[in-house]
Amino acid sequence: MSSKIEIIQPSGILNGISGNQLRREVSDLLDNGIEILLIDLKEVTFIDSSGLGSLVSAMQIAKTANAKLFVCSVSDQVRMLFELTKIDRVIQTFTDQDDFKQQVLTTL
Repeated sequence: MSSKIEIIQPSGILNGISGNQLRREVSDLLDNGIEILLIDLKEVTFIDSSGLGSLVSAMQIAKTANAKLFVCSVSDQVRMLFELTKIDRVIQTFTDQDDFKQQVLTTL
């Protein structure tokens, strides 16, 4: 069985506005049958509390849809935010897309 996988690559600041766009994009992809989502944060320079909330919301949307959501390429600032808010216990993160492919896709 082949899982349907999609990679989302937001950029800039992840805040209320861009977070809402991200949440809509996640919801649309899941509605179209995507089973595994990877959010690559390589180009994200800053995440505020609204942006963090949008990631949690995206995770809940994926869980409701029986899909899996992962994050990769987290900057030091974002990693610290994830650790302080304990989001890193809820959302599985990978070093980069290659790490994700090696650890997740090889097990499918």
